[in-house]
Amino acid sequence: MNNSNVTMLPFEYKKAVETERRGTLIEATYNVRNYINRSRQLVNNQNISKSEAGRDTVSGEAIRKKCNVYLPVGYDKNRKDKKYDVLYLLHGVGGNSYEWLSDNGKTDNQFNICNMLDNLIAKGDINPLIVVFPEGRSSSDWQDRSFNANGTNMLGFYYFDYEMRWDLIPFIESEFNTNANIMDKTQNGISYNRLHRAIAGLSIGGMQTLNMAIGGYRCDSSTITGKKSEWNNGLSATVKAPGLLDLFAYAGGFSNAPTSSDGKVLGGSIAKSGQTLKVLYLTCGDADSIAYRDGYLRAVDGLSGVAGTNLKDDYRVLVKGGAHDFNVWNNGAFNFLRLSFENVKPHSEPYKISTTINGRNW
Repeated sequence: MNNSNVTMLPFEYKKAVETERRGTLIEATYNVRNYINRSRQLVNNQNISKSEAGRDTVSGEAIRKKCNVYLPVGYDKNRKDKKYDVLYLLHGVGGNSYEWLSDNGKTDNQFNICNMLDNLIAKGDINPLIVVFPEGRSSSDWQDRSFNANGTNMLGFYYFDYEMRWDLIPFIESEFNTNANIMDKTQNGISYNRLHRAIAGLSIGGMQTLNMAIGGYRCDSSTITGKKSEWNNGLSATVKAPGLLDLFAYAGGFSNAPTSSDGKVLGGSIAKSGQTLKVLYLTCGDADSIAYRDGYLRAVDGLSGVAGTNLKDDYRVLVKGGAHDFNVWNNGAFNFLRLSFENVKPHSEPYKISTTINGRNW
């Protein structure tokens, strides 16, 4: 692949490809043993300490959750010799595993995001891959989509990293033909596997990418913590998450929510991780009244300088006139995929790109 530039998502990628070139979408269910219960405790099976979690940790029964999985054209579960990279694509605060699908609309009676993925693969822009659309609330009431700062459903967003590491990724890599194998705990295995996983998200899913995957602060209800909310949304920061950079080499935040940690905190986590973040792609619309100032600008400020040489390709993409909507987020997913994995043009010096693209309806 020879992708190297950030560009607007072409209109034709919204159209469905021929039937025989389309991927398939399935819903999968799996056990989750690491989640927030109704008493605001962290249920876990990994002996996670109270000091790390920032709350009481207990053992408990597994809960069942679901995710949607896009499988590229030609995927055959019986072809164990044909393996794929995986992107985990996270939803927003009021969304669920269907937000990137149904909330994003349809064209030619097909989900727009699936049309985009099909086109990227069919046109040779990216290698075929698997895309996982999770339920981002790691809580016993994960189906509750309300915005309630005091709710355990909201708290679950800030503990999704444990579910990712110990439940979701192991399920995906045991159920589907993936290049990565989380069961390989050798140093060579860890180094190889993270090159075949990417994580990105919109709004609070962008916050999860930054705070949970790179390493920023968890949040809880200000009523519980007794601290003033710096965002005036009823939430305040608590303990720092350890990050998932040993699992992911590519990260994307699209209109990341205001509770995202600041750039110096995130850069410090990258610098101290002992891992190279090969791609960090951050984007936002400059007319986004929710995320632009308190989310995006705060997260990029000082990040690169503190991260140092552990951060390689670094993209800051402002969408002119862009709001808090799928016109920005689809562009983010489009470019992030083109510039991750082996889809990017080989280059010896890291790309450090700060650019503005014109927003438009897609």
